[in-house]
Amino acid sequence: MKLAIAALLVSGVAAFAPSAQVGRPITTLHKGAMSEEVGIPCEEECALDSFPNLPDSVHPGVVSGQALVDLLNHAKENGYAIPAVNCVTSSSINACLEAARENDAPIMIQFSSGGSNFYAGKGVDNTNYRACIAGAISGAFHVRTMAEQYGVPVILHTDHCSKQLLPWIDGLIAASERYFEKHGEPLFSSHMIDLSEEPIEENIQICKDYLERMDKIGLLLEMELGITGGEEDGVDNTDRPIEDLYSKPEEIYQVYEELTKVSDKFTVAAAFGNVHGVYKPGNVKLEPKILDKAQKYITEKLGDDAPESGLPVAFVFHGGSGSDVSDIQEAIGYGTIKMNIDTDTQWSYWEGIKDFEAKYHGYLQGQIGNPEGDDKPNKKYYDPRECLRSAEANTVARLTQAYADLKCQNICGLGQKKEAENVMGPRRGGLPV
Repeated sequence: MKLAIAALLVSGVAAFAPSAQVGRPITTLHKGAMSEEVGIPCEEECALDSFPNLPDSVHPGVVSGQALVDLLNHAKENGYAIPAVNCVTSSSINACLEAARENDAPIMIQFSSGGSNFYAGKGVDNTNYRACIAGAISGAFHVRTMAEQYGVPVILHTDHCSKQLLPWIDGLIAASERYFEKHGEPLFSSHMIDLSEEPIEENIQICKDYLERMDKIGLLLEMELGITGGEEDGVDNTDRPIEDLYSKPEEIYQVYEELTKVSDKFTVAAAFGNVHGVYKPGNVKLEPKILDKAQKYITEKLGDDAPESGLPVAFVFHGGSGSDVSDIQEAIGYGTIKMNIDTDTQWSYWEGIKDFEAKYHGYLQGQIGNPEGDDKPNKKYYDPRECLRSAEANTVARLTQAYADLKCQNICGLGQKKEAENVMGPRRGGLPV
């Protein structure tokens, strides 16, 4: 790979200091840019300049800058939301890409700080968030390499970043600045900064400061206003006061007014009762109309400058797992363009492994000996590719349900996916999973 990844991963955080030169024009890379970079074929969908049903700027592979803005505006204008999945391995990334192509639609692949740490491997020291930075960058290059091969538009994002985790994001932005100097676009598409636990004035000011830096290279900012309840990736908000789970229109307008002074490349994770995790029906009270009230309030404030759609804000939906479909689709109608699905995809991945073990239990108790005979080998059953493929297939099925719930199917206009050939299946010694 021509890009010297190793140069990004030395001398701790010092290697991730901001690039000294940022400012060349933001360009849209030609088709198959990453494939050309690493010298692999770029054929069929990979070789497309754009998609039949999407804005011309949106191309196969990772999108950023104006192409990302155009894609999110297309979602808002056409009444769908893009699923966003937290990934921790190349296997979970591949499942997301496969689901996106199966549903002929975009996908958002994102990394949390903990997921990034895991991607690097638990054997890497994480002092000064070194492992988190390295893991996210490693995952980003995997996404960039394979997104083009699957022929779908991908938003490469990072999830919740609290105030104490800002050095992690600093490292990733610095990596994008270096990538931008070589390629004319950032390594990532966007980053979330979650300062919802800080005073709103501090939250807005820090987000403005980051947006000024990010906008120079075409990175989009996602900011959070209000608290997402529940627990995820070590962040526990289960005991927060109920009023913290609901944002106020005036606060959302305050964010919109201040960030638009810097750039239009931002989205808002406003709280409307969202909770991470899955709970029994009735335990979570979502109020999507909070988003509607905010859009109307801001539209009134903007007057003649308000968009005709009456949806000036691009909202994101956190804690989507287990949510009622009617609440999801109501939120989409109020300008929600992305929904996080973490807990449900964690379960679907595990369930695929669980079901595989149950189906082949008698073949997974030793290397030799199974129901067909004491001397029969079991290698093709305990080959990790088999149970992991079962996990991927189950996750693709769960994401297909999510795509339907989000009204995000047949968006690109590619048509039905052609069956992949020469993969490890029953004819080549694999199991039918």
